[in-house]
Amino acid sequence: MCPICTIAVGAGVGLCRYLGIDDLISGTWIGGFLMSLTIWTIDWLNKKKIRFLFRKILVFAFWYGITIFPLYLLSIMGHPENKFLGIDKLIFGIISGSIIFLISVFVHNFLIKKNNGKSYFPFQKVVIQVLFLVVLSLIFYFIC
Repeated sequence: MCPICTIAVGAGVGLCRYLGIDDLISGTWIGGFLMSLTIWTIDWLNKKKIRFLFRKILVFAFWYGITIFPLYLLSIMGHPENKFLGIDKLIFGIISGSIIFLISVFVHNFLIKKNNGKSYFPFQKVVIQVLFLVVLSLIFYFIC
């Protein structure tokens, strides 16, 4: 993710606000995307046999940092009235989306192990991850 991509994420959040989509929902999808990037990057480093101290934590901090920090700089985050349970809605959504995405990965891996290393249906991994994010988005939609 380059700086232009980060600005694009910020613009996407701005567009979501313009369209009336709550920051909890936007954050959910940003969180899923960031967790996916983190996992992909760690897998890529593993395949290239690139190892360094605190690799996973640093990869996580890198992706989340280059996304969240500019959102603060652009004043997209940090509004006192834009909170859910005392936390900025976008941050809460990012955290929730990241956790749900990670849970969906574990569910997919569990189903693969249960079915002797095979998916139950084509694109199972994608369907499960998107389904989990959609369900969380719907929950947030009805809450807000």
